[in-house]
Amino acid sequence: MIDSGRRITHAANLLVALILTSTFATPNQAQESLQRLRVSDDGRTFVKGDAKKPFITWGVNYDHDESGRLLDEYWIDEWEKVVEDFEEIKQLGANCVRIHLQHGLFMQSPDKASSAQAKQLRRLLELADSKHLYLDITGLACYHKANLPDWLDELDETERWKAQAMFWSEVAKVCSGSPVVFCYDLMNEPILPGKKPESDWLAGELGGKFFVQRLALDRKGRSREEIAEAWVNQMVDAIREHDSDTMITVGVIPWVFAFGGGKPLFYSPAVGKRLDFASVHFYPEKGKIDHALKSLQAYEVGKPLVVEEMFPLKSGIDELTTFILESQSHVDGWISFYWGATAKQLREKDGAGIAEAITANWLDAFHELSVKIRGTPSR
Repeated sequence: MIDSGRRITHAANLLVALILTSTFATPNQAQESLQRLRVSDDGRTFVKGDAKKPFITWGVNYDHDESGRLLDEYWIDEWEKVVEDFEEIKQLGANCVRIHLQHGLFMQSPDKASSAQAKQLRRLLELADSKHLYLDITGLACYHKANLPDWLDELDETERWKAQAMFWSEVAKVCSGSPVVFCYDLMNEPILPGKKPESDWLAGELGGKFFVQRLALDRKGRSREEIAEAWVNQMVDAIREHDSDTMITVGVIPWVFAFGGGKPLFYSPAVGKRLDFASVHFYPEKGKIDHALKSLQAYEVGKPLVVEEMFPLKSGIDELTTFILESQSHVDGWISFYWGATAKQLREKDGAGIAEAITANWLDAFHELSVKIRGTPSR
């Protein structure tokens, strides 16, 4: 039997716990649920719901962890790692996370999603909402060839497009109605064949990953614009059957920047008419920041503009910071990278070298910039 003194102490402890829980709620508990993002009525910026104040996207690509694994390779067995990483991303001052879903893992056949993968995507929506982070969902990834099923490689162009559209249909079924999803990015850096037929759907290996994918192997008398427009329309149609609200984009290589001229293909009037905003990947070069800023202007097409990838890969941190700050007048979002390790962890890593130092220093700079870009202290 508990004596009266212990009863009083026990009751007091409970009362204190209740007071602390209600009074000192965590920031996530105190925050309201996320509001859906949309393009403003004038078509120039992002806004939340019915609000008129512009929303600036400031996020990270969570494309792989510190060991090179993609999210969907470990989010079932190591969910706690995902939770920890999302909290670390939040502490960096980000408000958006770009994830990359692999076609061969999310789909168990050309026309059916993996129930386990779909379940984890639903779980991720809940986690993102709890952390007050929007999701940029990039799909159809074929980054790791080991995850490409035989059935995908055996499909011709027509059947491959059908399978890709089914992927987006299944993703939209899961995400429809969720304000957490900032956008669907149809494919990372799609490319088109030249005059000669190609033999491989994937191109541009980097560190054992294939980030670039062809939409067709043979133009068959079609223009590159005709192929891109038909593909975009088929993917958008698949999404809109289930989700009529979430924004859609395509993250592209800035060929205008790479080649020093020309016009954007995916954001030309015909191809980009059903894309809600322009999304481009920029890695400014040392001593050429002015050139990068000028090239970026080619993607001002009367829609919001997001730099969906950026990192001090070819420039210093100061120069990348300059690129960001001087592009504020016409850019509506920037998304960098977070690879599963904090700046502190990178610096304390055994055998840490120049790559870890650069990444750690950039994460610190990214955190400091969050206040300037978003206008409010990160929490």
